[in-house]
Amino acid sequence: MSVAITTVWAGYLISFTTVAEFTIIGGGVIGLSIARALHKRGARRITIIERGTCGREASWAAAGMLAPNAETEAIDDFYRLCSASNALYPQFAAELLEETGIDIELRQTGTLELAFDPAGAEHLAGKYERQTASNIDVERLSGENVLRLEPAVSEDVILGLHYPKDGHVENRKLVTALIAYARKNGIEIIENSEVRIENGQFRIAGPDLSSRDPEVIILAAGAWSSFIKPALSVKPIRGQVLEFDGGKGVLSRVIYGAGAYLVPRADGRILVGATSEDVGFVKEVTESGVRDLADAAVRTVPAIADLKMNDAWSGFRPFAPDGLPVIGEMDGMFVATGHYRNGILLAPVTAELVADKIINGTDSECFRYFSPDRQLFAVGS
Repeated sequence: MSVAITTVWAGYLISFTTVAEFTIIGGGVIGLSIARALHKRGARRITIIERGTCGREASWAAAGMLAPNAETEAIDDFYRLCSASNALYPQFAAELLEETGIDIELRQTGTLELAFDPAGAEHLAGKYERQTASNIDVERLSGENVLRLEPAVSEDVILGLHYPKDGHVENRKLVTALIAYARKNGIEIIENSEVRIENGQFRIAGPDLSSRDPEVIILAAGAWSSFIKPALSVKPIRGQVLEFDGGKGVLSRVIYGAGAYLVPRADGRILVGATSEDVGFVKEVTESGVRDLADAAVRTVPAIADLKMNDAWSGFRPFAPDGLPVIGEMDGMFVATGHYRNGILLAPVTAELVADKIINGTDSECFRYFSPDRQLFAVGS
């Protein structure tokens, strides 16, 4: 296969480790999903280059929520993208199970957003009106009906919004399945190697710097994308997450509660997240972050107080200034980054869009809506 796309980026030459037709910079859920989608369309000689260990940054730190309906109040281009990706998940999960034997634990059990005081109830009531006016699938529940669905929720609950089409996935198993697919199908993974500019040339900082000329380059480096392409204004937003054990059967769906969200896992763990901190690349778990999340979890589900907190971590969400993903072509490469809080949700649709464009030349309005060439990214390029 030959795809005629220039291998010169804005005047820079390219040096890589081994010959590859398709080179993906970034081994998170977006890059891994694109590699799989390319391979399923017949592409071969695919290489993923990851600065650390594949899937161990934002993709690993996430909670795996699939909540396009809970997190919008109107149907716009971004909502349509998120909703389309959510609809792809059943087939995506089934195929990965068949291909790798790994169950990514897709649960389409809905999401509950709750209010525990009059101000919160007023906010949810207004949100419900705006969402129903936009034909978003949402149900308004009294506190009593919330407790029928989720008895472990605090009895202080006043009002709830239920989003029956939302759900969640075990994101770490998703990443593991995508890596397994890559290794099983001859997709090369180069870890602990950073792509950088040295003396006007793009190079990989790794043990082997022999040259190659990839025909297609896809930038999917998440919060580190701006280091590869400075014209992309993508920065890290830190999120901290707690993990409690022993909560099997406590919750059956994702809960957006009093200052935190709670995500149940099939094995009884409950994840609580997440902070949103603009602190640069400072990866740490803070005392205040743990305290605030734990307190919010207990206010939402009092039974959390009886569970053991057995882990806590932080990760960096890739954030573009307008909060929207960046998907499209830029200076001779493809870009798929800036997914912020929706990387897990948007992985299937991003992979389909990018792979269809590269292999079949299929255009989409999404490449216009989320283009890296939009005004936001033209400045300073």
